[in-house]
Amino acid sequence: MEPGTARIAVDLLGGDDAPAVVVDGALRAIRVDPYLHLLLVGPAEVADELVGALDPAQRARVMVRPIRDAVGMADDPTAARAHGSVRAAVAAVREGAADALVSAGSTGATVTAAALGLGRWPAIRRPALAASLPAVDGPVVLLDVGGTLEARAATLARHAVLGAAYATVAHAVEAPRVGLLSVGTEAGKGDRPRRHADSLLAVEVLPCGARYVGLVEGYDVTLGGRADVVVTDGFTGNVLLKAIEGAYAMAGGTPAAGGVPRAAALLGVGGTVVVCHGAARADDVASGIGLAAHLWRRRATDRVATLLADGIPAGVAAADDFPVGSTDTEVRR
Repeated sequence: MEPGTARIAVDLLGGDDAPAVVVDGALRAIRVDPYLHLLLVGPAEVADELVGALDPAQRARVMVRPIRDAVGMADDPTAARAHGSVRAAVAAVREGAADALVSAGSTGATVTAAALGLGRWPAIRRPALAASLPAVDGPVVLLDVGGTLEARAATLARHAVLGAAYATVAHAVEAPRVGLLSVGTEAGKGDRPRRHADSLLAVEVLPCGARYVGLVEGYDVTLGGRADVVVTDGFTGNVLLKAIEGAYAMAGGTPAAGGVPRAAALLGVGGTVVVCHGAARADDVASGIGLAAHLWRRRATDRVATLLADGIPAGVAAADDFPVGSTDTEVRR
């Protein structure tokens, strides 16, 4: 267990089966981590049920921020502007009452609330969700898995920068290999944004000694032999992530090289934010809380931001994107 206090705000109302699975997951997390403190954001009676199941020493590590409103999974992400549980969790991080937050609620609402409440890093217009998957040859960081559904070429290139820095800081991967997901590995494969992003990344110097290995295919995500970081748009990444999860379930569980968190880190905002998928089970929520604590203890958000403080590589930052429509998770002011 990593030492160091970590105060995690937990959105009790986020997720398809909230609050029951969130309560169960929070109980599991605090019982295994003696350095973990929780700020429960949700209805007081639900929080009281969780607190009542703890022993006195564990109870002393739990605080409650009562709120009854939540953004539904089918609601527009802009509903996160209203007072609700995810917005209250973001406010707790902004005010310094919590170090990080975890939600299994609407991804769009969580991304919107975090970006507006915590701010975005310079040159990062669209934050990305990075998930770590248990590949055969070691964990693979896949991003984006739902932060920005329609990706432009420059967005993909910026995600490559974020992913390289994240793999180095969060998972101690030295000189990560970065690949761009496409329908083949030959030059020129893929749609227009991928072809453009491939050209951009082929000539750029990535942070942390990372190197761009070119186009990769879907099976490279689960095998892990070619790339430590796989970059794609949020739509494709989310579909692929859930397909892989379904395949693992069919096969009876994750590979022996598992143990990676079953949650995604939101990169590009001014705070530590972890998103679990809406169908998360109790162990998924516990894993997400554990990831948030791990990222905070490693000061991962600050370290990734520092690595990028000199700016996105010149060619990536200057890249012209062709117009696309807004996405359902794009932050709109």
